[in-house]
Amino acid sequence: MDAIKVLIAFYSRNGSTEALAKAIAEGAQAEGAEVVLRRAREIVSHEVMQKAEGWVENAERMNAQYEAPTPEDAESADAIIFGTPTRFGNVSSELKAYIDSLGGLWFQGKLVGKAGSVFTSTSTVHGGNESTLISMYHPMAHLGMVIVPLGYADPALFKAGTPYGASSVSGQNNTPPNEDDLAVARFQGKRVAQIARALKAVGETATQQ
Repeated sequence: MDAIKVLIAFYSRNGSTEALAKAIAEGAQAEGAEVVLRRAREIVSHEVMQKAEGWVENAERMNAQYEAPTPEDAESADAIIFGTPTRFGNVSSELKAYIDSLGGLWFQGKLVGKAGSVFTSTSTVHGGNESTLISMYHPMAHLGMVIVPLGYADPALFKAGTPYGASSVSGQNNTPPNEDDLAVARFQGKRVAQIARALKAVGETATQQ
């Protein structure tokens, strides 16, 4: 069986969600997966971005490092992991725009049976981390993906994260994820890679019969 390919499509403004994405990638790679990291692009004007300190600079840095996600990225992946900062308890418009671009694949059933998982970051405790994670389950269900939650399948979940996906709280000073947050993220990458491999094996067996 070929290597498992994991797409991590995320949006990050200040770097917290990016840090979680990189930790998830580490966990998946430790399981032998090929990981593709993609950052969704801004959908607001440069003038709007300039009103928030550091937004333009961070976007330029990350956009130089990560390509924008495409429908082709999703189609070729065995697993897709969406990440976003919370926006009023919901997914960011930047990541949502990418998810909405997958309509053609939805119509063709191209994402049915792929593993799917989610992660988020918030600026305040109880700032919508769980509701944001669950909001990303909805399009995954419509796309026919096999949603992979974390539960409490690793001791790291008793210190940080949520049973729905990895998360962190940055506070008002943009504090990066701590080691407990990153441990949950690494476990998430590992778990998704394992589930994706099992699903792919089942699919290949069914095709051969």
